[in-house]
Amino acid sequence: MLDIVGIGFKADAKPKAVTFNLGYSHPIEFPIPEGISVKVEKQPRTIQNYVTTLIISGANKQLVGQVAADIRSLRKPDPYKGKGVRYTNETVRLKVGKKGA
Repeated sequence: MLDIVGIGFKADAKPKAVTFNLGYSHPIEFPIPEGISVKVEKQPRTIQNYVTTLIISGANKQLVGQVAADIRSLRKPDPYKGKGVRYTNETVRLKVGKKGA
């Protein structure tokens, strides 16, 4: 499972691809391989401002992990604000900004 954290970060699942809006100037079309299914769930407002959950499932465990890693590489979590695509159980250690130095 992956979480997409950030205002304006969205994902839409289609049968053969997932469309991501991750803060770039263009949407990203990610093709889904055969044997993998992706489901998108919008979470209500939580402590993290806006969270969208992607549930990736399939019979081949290695392929499921590879697809999750490829999706995460589209926008890794930001070390200062924590926005981006992360694994559900991943904790992101936030850095202190200019004020903390």
